[in-house]
Amino acid sequence: MNIAVIPARGGSKRIPGKNVKFFWGKPMIAHAIEAARHSNLFDHIVVSTDDKEIAQIAREFGAEIPFMRPAELADDFTPTVPVVAHAIRSCADLGWKIDRVCCLYPCSPLVQSDDLKGALELQKVSNSDYCFSVAEFSSAVQRSLKRDSNGVMQPVFPNNELTRTQDLDVTFYDAGQFYWGTSRAWLENTKIHSGGIGYIVPSWRVVDIDTLDDWKRAEIAFKVVHS
Repeated sequence: MNIAVIPARGGSKRIPGKNVKFFWGKPMIAHAIEAARHSNLFDHIVVSTDDKEIAQIAREFGAEIPFMRPAELADDFTPTVPVVAHAIRSCADLGWKIDRVCCLYPCSPLVQSDDLKGALELQKVSNSDYCFSVAEFSSAVQRSLKRDSNGVMQPVFPNNELTRTQDLDVTFYDAGQFYWGTSRAWLENTKIHSGGIGYIVPSWRVVDIDTLDDWKRAEIAFKVVHS
C-alpha cells in the first residue's frame, strides 16, 4: 500500500501555530491533506504530530492519527527521515503492509495532486529510492556573490566570474513540498538528495514558508493558481 505521512509538530517559533493558522479560509495543514485526498494515491493519510490541536484539525479534514509523535522526535532539530521512519514502524505495528511513503509537508498549500501523481510515476520508472520536488534557480548559482561587512562584493566562485550564464549548468533546489520514497529507503535512512530523482515544479509555485513575508508571497501565489 501507499501512505502519505504529513509531519506536523506543534511549537513553531517564527510563525506561531503555522500548521493550523488559517490560510485562504482553512487551516494550513488542510491544504496538504486535501491534495493527498484528491490524488487518490493513498490507502492512508497519516499526520505525525505531538500536538492535540493539530491532531483534531487533521482528523476533521480526513487524515488519520494512529499514533502521537514522541517528544524526542518533535524538537527544532529533528530531521525528517527519522520522523517518517517512526511513522512507518508505528503503522507497521498496526498490520499495515507499506510499499511506498510520500512525506508531504504541512505548509505546502501550493502542492498539486498531479505533481504527487507524476512524481510517483517517475520514481517507479526510475526505480530510485526517492523522488522529490525540485525547482530551478532563477539565476546561475555559479555566478553568485558574497558581500562583506563593508559592502564589498566578491564572487563565491571566482573561476566563473567571466563565464556566460548560458554556458553554465542549470541548477535546482529542493522545493520542500514532498518526498516519495520506498518504505525500505525511509527505514534505512538513505540520503534523500543524493539517492533520489528530481521532479521539476515551476519555481513560481514554490514558497518555503518560514516567515510572515513568505506567508504573504504564498497567499499571492495561491490566488494566482486558483484564479
